[in-house]
Amino acid sequence: MMDFLLGLDPIAFQLGPFTVRWYGLLIVSGIILAYLFAQREAVKRGLPEDFLADLLIWAVPIAIISARIYYVAMKWDYYGENPAKIIEIWNGGIAIHGALIGAFITAYIFCRIKGVSFLKVADITAPSILIGQIIGRWGNFMNQEAFGGPVSREFLEGLFIPNWIIDHMYVELNGVMTYVHPTFLYESLWNVIGLIILVLLRNVNLRRGEIFFGYLIWYSIGRFFIEGLRTDSLYLIGDLRSAQVVSIIAIVFGIAGIIYGRMKKDGARYAD
Repeated sequence: MMDFLLGLDPIAFQLGPFTVRWYGLLIVSGIILAYLFAQREAVKRGLPEDFLADLLIWAVPIAIISARIYYVAMKWDYYGENPAKIIEIWNGGIAIHGALIGAFITAYIFCRIKGVSFLKVADITAPSILIGQIIGRWGNFMNQEAFGGPVSREFLEGLFIPNWIIDHMYVELNGVMTYVHPTFLYESLWNVIGLIILVLLRNVNLRRGEIFFGYLIWYSIGRFFIEGLRTDSLYLIGDLRSAQVVSIIAIVFGIAGIIYGRMKKDGARYAD
């Protein structure tokens, strides 16, 4: 039934001369659901009703551009010799860490201009970021990308996942058809757990910023280990995977942020 519904084809449908891909549909769906989820909490916490919508107008395109810049920078040996291909984003090549960096910088500047606490906004939106990442990873599934190294079918069956996922994890790797780790699924499920934890933490009324820092720590721990399984990593130098380096930096930053906030005797709370 799932095969019939999805077709397991990266192309969802044709609209005249335009090709609409599942990846794009899922990314857009993730952004919309993330916005709706965050908007309810934002209004509840006293932000202007149009605040997040205005922020997204800037953050989304900048995140896409920065995601591409990050990817191109990590692949500069290729793009330096083929500069005309830098703008060919429709052929793939964006990095989530680049998108996050661009979005966070945009949000920080936007909050400063609006006179709103960045950490307050970051706390409110952190769970929603995970929603976007959860859904977005299924775009990787439809494209048969961002997978891990070879495994046996028996290994995948031992994970108790549906056959339509297992069958789609039969890909060409180094010229040989083989089953591979569904790393998209590992990360998606890791983020589902993180989403539940962050939402529950809202009721604890932690110090301002701690939900955001918790997001950085949780996501980065999972990404660090899952990245080690992938076969398409971006590398800084030699065998140094850029996503793992950024993950370590984010974990340290998150821990430092929590410690610094706890050192303040009169620090603001999440509900403030």
